[in-house]
Amino acid sequence: MVTAALLGVLVAVAGLPLGWYGGLACAALQTGCPATAPPAGSLPRVTRLTAVQAALSGSYAGLGDSYSSGEGVYAPAGQDGEDGGGTGGKPDPGRLPAGEGAAPCHRARGSYVPLVAGAHRFGGGAGFWACSGATTGQLLRGQHGQRPQVARVDRSTSLVTVTIGGNDAGFARVLTACIVKLPWSSACVDQDAEVARRVDGLRSSLHGVLRELRSRAPQARIVVLGYPRPFPARPADRVDNLGVEDQLWLNRVTRRLNDVMREVATGFDRAVAAFGGPGSVEFVDAYDAFDGHEAGTAQPYLNRLIVHVKELSVDSRSFHPTGAGYRRLAELVDRQIVTGPGRPLNNVVLSRP
Repeated sequence: MVTAALLGVLVAVAGLPLGWYGGLACAALQTGCPATAPPAGSLPRVTRLTAVQAALSGSYAGLGDSYSSGEGVYAPAGQDGEDGGGTGGKPDPGRLPAGEGAAPCHRARGSYVPLVAGAHRFGGGAGFWACSGATTGQLLRGQHGQRPQVARVDRSTSLVTVTIGGNDAGFARVLTACIVKLPWSSACVDQDAEVARRVDGLRSSLHGVLRELRSRAPQARIVVLGYPRPFPARPADRVDNLGVEDQLWLNRVTRRLNDVMREVATGFDRAVAAFGGPGSVEFVDAYDAFDGHEAGTAQPYLNRLIVHVKELSVDSRSFHPTGAGYRRLAELVDRQIVTGPGRPLNNVVLSRP
C-alpha cells in the first residue's frame, strides 16, 4: 500500500499521463497488468514438427557403403569415368565437401548423398562420410585408419541416410563366383545356403548400428535405403556370363537382403514410437527403383561388368549405380524426406506463449 501511494504521488507530481501508473504498478507490484500479458510461470507452447521440419532442422549425415559413396561413378584423376574424379553431379561442389579420407573411400559427388544435400537447406549443414566396402562392423569401428562413420553423428544431426548390409552378405564375392565360372556351371546358385546364413546374421549387426545412431542422434530421422534389383524381373538373355537362372537367383538374394533390412528398421521404429521417443527409423524400398533400367538393358541405371584389359582387372564400378541410378536413388530419399515415416513424429519445439 505504501509503494502504491508513493507511485501515485510520483505520477501526480510529475504530471505523467494516468496510463503510466498502470505500467509502473504492473512492473513493481505485478498487479494491474494488461489481460494480454501471460501470467507469471506459464508453460511454454509445444509445437510438433512436420516430417520435413524434423529432417531439415539440424545437420545431414550421409553414411553407408559403396552404394552411398558413389562407387559406380567414382574415377581417380586421370582415369575415365562419369564422375571425372569426384566432380560430377549437379549440386554446387562447395555445398558438400567429400570429407576426410574421400579417396580411399571412393566418395564421388555424383552419388545420391550430395544430390540430396544440394536439394535441401539443412540448418546444420551436411556431411558425406560413406565409404566403399563398409560393413556394419566398420561403420562402428572405422576404415582406412579413419574415425568410425557413426562418430560423425551427434545430437545436432537431424537426418541420416545409410545403405549397409551388402558387404556383410559378401555380395561382391558372390557376384564374382557367379561370373568366373563355366557357362553351364551351377556354382552361382550353389552359394544359396551360405548367403542365406550371412543375410540372416545381418539382423543383429544392423540392430547394433541403429542403436548406436539413435544413441548419438536421438532426434534424427534415420533413413535406411534398400538395394535395387540388379537384373530384370524376367531376364531374356545372358549378362556377363550370368544365365537367366543366375540373374533370377541374384535378384532373390537382393530381395532377401532388403526384407531383413526392412524387418530390422521397422521393428526398431515401432519401439521408438511405442515409447513416444523423438526421431524415427525408416526403410526405403529401392528394390524396383531401377525397373526397366537394370544391368544389361538398353538404358541401364546399373553398370555392367567393366574390365581393364591391359591390367586384367575388374573395375570396382562394376554392378554399381550409374549417374542416372544415383539420381534415381536421390529421388527416393527426397520423397521420403517429405512423406516421413507414416506416423506422427514426436519431435517438438518449445516457444514462449
